[in-house]
Amino acid sequence: MTLENILSDFEFLDEWEDRYRYIIELGRTLEPLRDEDRSDANKVQGCVSQVWLATTVGPNGANEGPCLRFVGDSDALIVRGLIAILFAIYSDKPASEILKTDAKSVFNDLGLSEHLTPQRSNGFVSMVDRIQRDAQHALEGAAALS
Repeated sequence: MTLENILSDFEFLDEWEDRYRYIIELGRTLEPLRDEDRSDANKVQGCVSQVWLATTVGPNGANEGPCLRFVGDSDALIVRGLIAILFAIYSDKPASEILKTDAKSVFNDLGLSEHLTPQRSNGFVSMVDRIQRDAQHALEGAAALS
C-alpha cells in the first residue's frame, strides 16, 4: 500500500468511523513480526500501547545513502494501522529522504490529529522520531565506512 493509495482512499471516506475501520484494516496488512524482533531494543518508548519497530538497512542508493526497511507490530489494532501508514511513508526509502519527509504533516492532512487521543498522537510522534533516528544512524554509519 502506497501513501498515495491511502490518501486517495481517505478522500472517499466521509465519516470518521469509516476512516477508523480503514486504518484498522491497514494494520491487518502488516507482515507478521518475528518473535526475535519483539525485543526491548525494538520497543518504541513513549507509546501507551506496546509497539515494536525493527529496521533493516540496505545498500546505499545513488548518493542518497542507505535504504531502510521497517517491520513492526503493536498490541493495539488502531496503532497497527498507524504503523502501516508510517511504513507507506518511510519503508524502502533512502535515509536522506526519510529525514526530509514530514510524517506529522501527513498525519494532519489525514485528519488523524483531530480524531485520535493525545496518547495515540504522542505515540505516533514517538514512532516517527524512532524511524528518523534510525535513518540518521544509518547515514552516519554509511559515512563512517566511506
